[in-house]
Amino acid sequence: MTSSTCRYVLRCSSCRRRLADDGKVLDCPGGHAPALLRTEYANSVFTPSRDRSGLFRYREWLPVSGGQEDVGGTSVYRSRGLAKALGLRNLWIAFNGYWPERGAGLVTATFKELEAYTVLGRLRGSDTILTVASSGNTGAAFAWACSQRGVPCLVIVPGKSLHRFRFPAPLREFTRLVTIADGDYPDAMELAAVVSEMPYFHAEGGVKNVGRRDGLGTVLLAAFEAMRCLPAYYFQAVGSGTGAIAVLEAARRLAGLAGGNIVLPRLMMCQNLPFTPIYEAWRSRKHHLITESTEKLRVAARDVYADELTNWRPPYDISGGAYDALTVSRGDVLVVDNASARVAAEMFAELEGVDIEPAAGVALACLHDAVIQGRIDSESVVLLNVTGGGRLRLSHDFPLVRAEPQLQLARCSLASDAVQGQIAGLFGIS
Repeated sequence: MTSSTCRYVLRCSSCRRRLADDGKVLDCPGGHAPALLRTEYANSVFTPSRDRSGLFRYREWLPVSGGQEDVGGTSVYRSRGLAKALGLRNLWIAFNGYWPERGAGLVTATFKELEAYTVLGRLRGSDTILTVASSGNTGAAFAWACSQRGVPCLVIVPGKSLHRFRFPAPLREFTRLVTIADGDYPDAMELAAVVSEMPYFHAEGGVKNVGRRDGLGTVLLAAFEAMRCLPAYYFQAVGSGTGAIAVLEAARRLAGLAGGNIVLPRLMMCQNLPFTPIYEAWRSRKHHLITESTEKLRVAARDVYADELTNWRPPYDISGGAYDALTVSRGDVLVVDNASARVAAEMFAELEGVDIEPAAGVALACLHDAVIQGRIDSESVVLLNVTGGGRLRLSHDFPLVRAEPQLQLARCSLASDAVQGQIAGLFGIS
């Protein structure tokens, strides 16, 4: 085990096996059903770095090595306007995006930057090409982070997601963007899986990457530092549920400081009708997703306001995944329609003072419904994760540059062997 990894080890959530980390480990080698790995840190004390702000203020509980340059982080504050409108005395906002007045400087305007920079910090100078499939925001965050850090990266997204690839500066040559013009997120995932089997390419790993989850878990670490307690309820819009799983893992780490005597926050995962696979499975009390036809899912994905939430294969039944997180936290899954989410986004802009992303509108609309239904006591400490915001504000402050794909594909061409050669050629690999 190298000195850089002595700070932590990986432990399987199923068989409890301990593993050293080389920056790329995604799975336990034990012969059991799929299970998430988790980090165990040598420093069990919550020790934010006094001389740093942003994501790496919490470096002691991040699986990164070496010196990490400062990047943005989560801005947590106690709401006034929105809290009054909802009748909640202890509503806190975890704002992830661009809002200089609140100290928020995530330049891709979503919390996906938290996971991107942590994953890169975990790689430890790897010379492989990081391969990322995304419905949009994650891809944009990795594209920007890899461009800034000089890490070779392949990002594959549906063509309809290109509007999210606008940055304060052009992407550098380290990043290559491939779009599937008529594709959806699963098409991007399947192509990325095929490419990752080729020499030099390495799958980023999604929820299985501990860097992703611990990076997203800093949302709760920042909230705990500001609030001096854990929330009773945690609201977040989810596609995969990775962010909510990460928050629970961080909460359990914080609860360990008090010998496990702290009550964990109830995870309130929020989805956008009609695309609600996690909700459908949870409502049916099933430990696995309900099988839907591909065509039905494609139609549903096109009919939602928050298309960034359209993950067809969320990590629901994997050990340590969304089902387990909901069960352990005594949480629930809520849904709202497009109109409600749009009204909520407008409400936030009016009462709090900045634009928010559609997914954040979904989370706020679900919180609003829960209050109306009497599910949330007015005195309860509530944390609302605004997973993205300030994109409009960012466009006012910077002349944003749209990234253009180096390769545009059609769904019907993905099975061709020539596609792999075209992608390899983007990086000068013959």
